[in-house]
Amino acid sequence: MRKLLLILLILISVLSFGQTNDEKKAYDLAMEGIKLMDDGKYDESIKLLKKSEKLDPDNYSYPYEIGYAYLLKKDYKNSTKTFEKVVSFKNASDQCFQMLGNAYDIGGHPDKAIEAYIRGLNIFPNSGRLHFELGNMQKDLNNAIYYYEKGIELDPMYPSNYYQAAKIFLTNTEVEVWGMLYGELFMNIEKGSKRTEEISKMLYDTYKSEIAFTSDSSFSVSFCKNASIAVSKNGELANKENLPFGMLVYEPTILISMIGINVIDLISLNEIRTNFLSFYYKQDFNEKYPNVLFEWQNEIAKIGFFESYNYWLLMKGNENEFDEWIEKNETKFNEFIEWFGANQIDIDDANKFVREE
Repeated sequence: MRKLLLILLILISVLSFGQTNDEKKAYDLAMEGIKLMDDGKYDESIKLLKKSEKLDPDNYSYPYEIGYAYLLKKDYKNSTKTFEKVVSFKNASDQCFQMLGNAYDIGGHPDKAIEAYIRGLNIFPNSGRLHFELGNMQKDLNNAIYYYEKGIELDPMYPSNYYQAAKIFLTNTEVEVWGMLYGELFMNIEKGSKRTEEISKMLYDTYKSEIAFTSDSSFSVSFCKNASIAVSKNGELANKENLPFGMLVYEPTILISMIGINVIDLISLNEIRTNFLSFYYKQDFNEKYPNVLFEWQNEIAKIGFFESYNYWLLMKGNENEFDEWIEKNETKFNEFIEWFGANQIDIDDANKFVREE
């Protein structure tokens, strides 16, 4: 929720240009009030923010911050009361409905929270954050996945739906392939957070758990339900009939990419992923099964950063090995990080990826 507050600070800052004297005074008081809120002085913060609200009654940002202060204070009754006023503003955003629902939920009223999110969706039907919140409210995982994937479809650059969908597919299903794709997409949208580190480890651990060396001469992968595709060291698939996408494309491509590999670590995973990308394009899978993630990987590979990207992606799975690699490749990795920080994957309606069975 702290990120939501910081976003609103930017909005308030934008409003500071061309202000009247009262609006300028309201803004200055609000900045002081928010600092008090950050220091845990909620009552003092609320007093100043209420003064801002009186000076600039048409700006919903001030009651929003008041509602947030009440939420931090655990005064849920006043928080929901304040956020109900916030969502009545004509220019209230989907984030306002999100915070109203959050206040109801934390205050022990999940039914009212769901109602608030749905009210928001009636106004903002493409809101990724409101689909995310509705997904969080579901007890049934299939229902939760429905809302997360709907959020991905309608708002493909909002990261949290990818995050939750990835976690479900990686830990609660037998079709981990979707978690692998959603998880990596998430990490490219939300870089450098604790959630990014969490998904990094989950991706690595899933590679480790779903790739098995069955004997000295064969290995198998199992990223899909009832998958258990096996391949001999010469690359011949054992069963090819009636395979869904994950088994028809994803798993066989991993299997072929593993020829000559007999251990799973960061070194071999970089090789597997490099081989995977090469084979994916060599077989024209990019035309038959276009995927924004593989297009992004290919762009990174073309400029020579794919090894660094792979180590970044999976670093939390084996931090000691990553540190050893960094000692030898620090300059190369830093160049990648500089480029990566300035370049963002771009997902829109034309290239978005949502699971299809």
